[in-house]
Amino acid sequence: MRKQDDDMPLKLIIPPQRLGKMPLNTLAPNILTIIALCAGLTAIRFALLEQWKFAVGAIAVAALFDALDGRVARLLKGASKFGAELDSLSDFLSFGVAPAIVLYFWTLNDLGHGNTGWLVVLAFSVCTALRLARFNTALDDPDKPVWTGSFFTGVPAPAGAGLALLFLIVSLEIDSEFFRSPALNAIWLLLVGGLMISRIPTFSFKRVRVGREYVGVILLATGLVVAGLLNQPWYTLAAILLAYLVSIPFSFRAHERLRRGDRAHKNTAESTAASATDAGGETQKSEQAGGQTGEPPRTTLH
Repeated sequence: MRKQDDDMPLKLIIPPQRLGKMPLNTLAPNILTIIALCAGLTAIRFALLEQWKFAVGAIAVAALFDALDGRVARLLKGASKFGAELDSLSDFLSFGVAPAIVLYFWTLNDLGHGNTGWLVVLAFSVCTALRLARFNTALDDPDKPVWTGSFFTGVPAPAGAGLALLFLIVSLEIDSEFFRSPALNAIWLLLVGGLMISRIPTFSFKRVRVGREYVGVILLATGLVVAGLLNQPWYTLAAILLAYLVSIPFSFRAHERLRRGDRAHKNTAESTAASATDAGGETQKSEQAGGQTGEPPRTTLH
């Protein structure tokens, strides 16, 4: 066998890189997001089968897992850019597309032979996309006051999906053609879409702190809500959505109070800084004047 020449370059053998293992604290929130995504898709399937209760239930399951994935990510410190993007895509499908499709097959397909109803569906979906895009870009703003974390700008996507289905939810208990009116649902769907892209501040319950004296009341209210969901789910769900609507004026008032307080604090700080600057300038001028005349600055004795 012929030996290789010594002056020939040696080829470096680089071992193939192996994919690193993903930690469980990063994977768990993404699993919950995928479950929410599948629930939203399943709601569309139930709508095609005209199984309205299961369609609403699937969207409710999607909202539940959407609320859990973010909290699990913060608890396990597994938040990631990939998870945030996946969550936005899941929200758009589960809360921007699925509710509108469910309403289209339930009643909106009778509006203008389906053409006008489909335009309403498209408008609601676009509003959801715009709302999610605005939310994602607002996260990168470092100059926001801390208290703004207690509010959303506009109605969030899961709440918007629930409000969009309000008349369908009520009709599951009250069989009335009024709630199934295509025109009524079209106007309501456009109104909810407008609330989603509006600048109206709404409560964000992520940072709510409960005083010790109210813990018992909160636990009792939670037990009553769970009991209502188990015994009268549609009435209870409709009551929750109506309570959320009622809370919007209160959130607007609370936001305005905090904004005025923050503005007053900034004005006070600016006035104090300006006064200090003016006082420093006058002192410097006096010292300069005294230095030029060779005499110390005069002081008045009281």
